[in-house]
Amino acid sequence: MAKQRRRKFGGVRKLGSGRWQATYIDPVTAARRPAPYTFETETQANDWLIGAEADMIRGRWVDPDIGREPFGPYADKWIDERPNLRVRTKALYLWLNKRYLQPEFAKVDLVDITPPMVRSWRADLMADKHLSSCKAKCADKAHKGVSATMAAKAYRLLRAILMTATDDELIKRNPCRIVGAGTERPRERPILNIAQVFKLAEQMPRHLRVFVLIATFASLRWGEVTAIQRKDIDLTKRTIRIRQQWIEVVGSGMELHPPKSGAGVRTVSIPELLVPLVQEHLDEFVAPGRDAFVFLGERGAVLRRSNFNKLGWSKAAEAVGAKGLHFHDLRHTGNTFAAQSGASTKDLMARMGQDSMNAAIIYQHATRQADGAIAAAMNDAIEEYRRAHGDEGGEASQAG
Repeated sequence: MAKQRRRKFGGVRKLGSGRWQATYIDPVTAARRPAPYTFETETQANDWLIGAEADMIRGRWVDPDIGREPFGPYADKWIDERPNLRVRTKALYLWLNKRYLQPEFAKVDLVDITPPMVRSWRADLMADKHLSSCKAKCADKAHKGVSATMAAKAYRLLRAILMTATDDELIKRNPCRIVGAGTERPRERPILNIAQVFKLAEQMPRHLRVFVLIATFASLRWGEVTAIQRKDIDLTKRTIRIRQQWIEVVGSGMELHPPKSGAGVRTVSIPELLVPLVQEHLDEFVAPGRDAFVFLGERGAVLRRSNFNKLGWSKAAEAVGAKGLHFHDLRHTGNTFAAQSGASTKDLMARMGQDSMNAAIIYQHATRQADGAIAAAMNDAIEEYRRAHGDEGGEASQAG
């Protein structure tokens, strides 16, 4: 048996493999512990013991067994222990955890997750090599990797979970150290002009035409516009009250919830020239009764974002010169129209349902940078379009 070389603190010995092992007495259990790895030389083993002894003297020594908890159950518990998460945020965390984090880290102890492991995981994520199950299911398909936005979301979640593990003193330092990896840099989204908005609406099925116009000119999110009921609309005052939103929760289906923030509960004015169009829609497509939902599918079901392309959206967008248009770009367009009207930052925040002024300032800045004079108020712009109804509109312009 290899002879133990004793020192004042710990000891070193040469193993049969020719490498050196360092051992020391655990200050808590009094059991002899080996260093987590072996060394090429006796000097390296002694140097490690010197560092371990210094950590104990300074009170920085950490029990090596701390952090010997698999990432999988810790991540699940991390999400469950956050009761104040918005429903949609929690659903996103559960999905990101299951799809992107668990396949790589579920069985890895927290203490064994290293910066190189995180870098490798992110690189594979961007190349879509992270899921063996996905590769098995999609063996015949070319993988292009997840979007930069989704990769940033997954990285931020991993970093947040491991930051809590650091605070819990299960690991010494968060291994997520990739500069900029959690920052989303989405490309600039298209902004439609007035003519394009109306033409887009005309390209949609008749029961969805006013849906497109309201989403744009009231600057509403998908969940907000789909949750409007008769009692929320006051055509005399030309207002729509936003007080709830539909959220599609994985495993539960569609659920009604309050808007994403306190500022989301608001009353939004609509242009006067939309009033007769909204009235026609109410008369033709909406059931009687104050609680009737204003926008539903042809069979009376709640509209789902995941099915919207099947209802003609992609073809309609392409027809107006805006191929690849997202539904959220309608809100983006409406916010830009509002900023061009000369509205103040606070007024924009109220209309957009934002707690932070950052988004409102972005739209104001984009408007200040635009060529030409500030556009007339939104209703005047629509009236001008209506007078020249033959205008087909141009290509979708880019923000900024």
